[in-house]
Amino acid sequence: MNKILDHLPYKSSFRFVDNILAIDENGVTGEYTLRPDAFFYEDHFPGNPVTPGVIVTEIMAQIGVVVLGIYFLLQSQQEGEKVDQVYPLLTSSEVSFFKMVLPGQKVTVISKKEYFRFSKLKCYIEMYDEQQELVARGMFAGMIRKLG
Repeated sequence: MNKILDHLPYKSSFRFVDNILAIDENGVTGEYTLRPDAFFYEDHFPGNPVTPGVIVTEIMAQIGVVVLGIYFLLQSQQEGEKVDQVYPLLTSSEVSFFKMVLPGQKVTVISKKEYFRFSKLKCYIEMYDEQQELVARGMFAGMIRKLG
């Protein structure tokens, strides 16, 4: 699983995956703890920081589509073939939000594969807080391409 994390194409300030708890051809479960000093809290909202919905969506996409897509790429690589860099492209998302996510909270993302064909991955993804309460859910689709 750490091999997959090594292939994530994000730098530290925009990498929203801490741990992969489980992964197989049917889906992935992962965690992320929101850093209280993250760049987006400074102005959203001063004195009362809340995680922007676009960041919640990004966390769901990184764990639920990108991590799972990298898993499939690594599973399909030929012996001796090297996968240096990957380029994720989120093609669509439909997300419903139910709770706020605050600085310092740990969230768990559970992604269930709907289909993976012709390099397109579609997943039903849910995010839960530490109390196991639903934060957000939705359908995501994307493509993961090898660079080089």
